[in-house]
Amino acid sequence: MKTFSCLPRHARLALAPAALAAALAGGPLFAVQPAAATTLLPAACPADATLVKLGKPMPRLAAAIAGTGTVTIVAIGSSSTAGAGASAPALTYPARLQALLRQRYPGRDITVINRGINGQDGPEMLARFDTDVAALKPDLVIWQAGVNALFRADGLATAGGILREAIARTRAIGADMLIVDAQYAPRIVADADTAPMVTLMSSIGEEENVPVFHRFSLMREWHEADGMPFEAFLWKDKFHMNDWGYDCFSRDLARAISANVDSQQRSADARPAAVPASAPANTPAKPLGITATSAVIPASATSDAVSAAKASTATAGPTAKTTNATKTATATD
Repeated sequence: MKTFSCLPRHARLALAPAALAAALAGGPLFAVQPAAATTLLPAACPADATLVKLGKPMPRLAAAIAGTGTVTIVAIGSSSTAGAGASAPALTYPARLQALLRQRYPGRDITVINRGINGQDGPEMLARFDTDVAALKPDLVIWQAGVNALFRADGLATAGGILREAIARTRAIGADMLIVDAQYAPRIVADADTAPMVTLMSSIGEEENVPVFHRFSLMREWHEADGMPFEAFLWKDKFHMNDWGYDCFSRDLARAISANVDSQQRSADARPAAVPASAPANTPAKPLGITATSAVIPASATSDAVSAAKASTATAGPTAKTTNATKTATATD
């Protein structure tokens, strides 16, 4: 009898969600454990290394990880940050990212705080920035936005100014920012503003020296290059990610963050503050086991993302169908 690992790669990708769901059914789902990265592994997480590389430094985060205090990351966004489509809180991307980073840097106190709210985008996120972000004194702010803006009449027109304001406010509290663009899903691909939005976010990141994680391009690779059907990585609404999608996204995000941090530490760009001679040395970092394995996520949803450029140029895929004239002011992510 053939084992799962003996199947062709495309077959393993197609079976991954079901296999993971079956594996998860027998154990607790809500506890976020550092060891989760070794137990909640997807059957395969296809990824082009060029799509998960962060081209800009995050010095505050690198210094915090090299130090001895608590490392705080705040993930603010809409429903894909809140976890719409995930089958449990522990399977949302912020929870998975926390587990993976704790695995990568054992002995470090790394906390990823989920501040996602369904249906929101830049304007609402800025309105709660002081209470939901600044008050937590983060080392890194992960800003996931742009999806719900696609479904608003003035979303694209105002997105640039809102993103620049978010960057300025993040710098004012002494934190790094990491931008996450939209997910790749049929409704997003069909929107006429998607390609411009993805390009806009990427361009602002380049101009402001802020790293951008190109989720749109990464997920497009899953679908177009790896031949995965939307059902393999999206929830039943074909809009939000499922457990498998969130887990692979989290693994590639964790890999990108740790590679960025490690590179800065090697080049001595980040130097931790002096610590008492009696302070214990940090436990050496361990490589992330990100090469193959994941989870499957259902959930209640709203709407989500639209950004990312591939090789600095964003292409939304199929011909856009939605026009500004048909947009409403109702958020759906």
